[in-house]
Amino acid sequence: MSYSVDKTDEQWRAELDPQQYAVLRQAGTEPAWSGQLLSEERAGLYTCAACGAELFQSGTKFDSHCGWPSFYESVRPEAVELIEDRSHGMVRTEVRCANCGSHLGHVFPDGFGTPTGDRYCMNSLALEFSPESEA
Repeated sequence: MSYSVDKTDEQWRAELDPQQYAVLRQAGTEPAWSGQLLSEERAGLYTCAACGAELFQSGTKFDSHCGWPSFYESVRPEAVELIEDRSHGMVRTEVRCANCGSHLGHVFPDGFGTPTGDRYCMNSLALEFSPESEA
């Protein structure tokens, strides 16, 4: 797939800290319960930590008790790219930023009680949060 943001591996390494690089560009996973955005409850917007693309609204975030920030849908279907992931001896659906191709996490069809039934299980390191204006 061709992305709007196209950088070399060297450029990504220079722009991202080592932990973000491991998650966003090497499809790593931060340890459960370690992410700074896990307990974020303010209204606002979640964007890609690599390119700033809008990904999730705070109103779609829910506590799935899985150890990572969870959302039931993206801001727009075309904001994320879904890819079959057969790594680690299982079949999952990887979620990538459609703007830059960075790994965000995985989506699972076990978001019971949510409007979509989906659970976008995202890495905090892959996201930036912008709270709504207090004004």
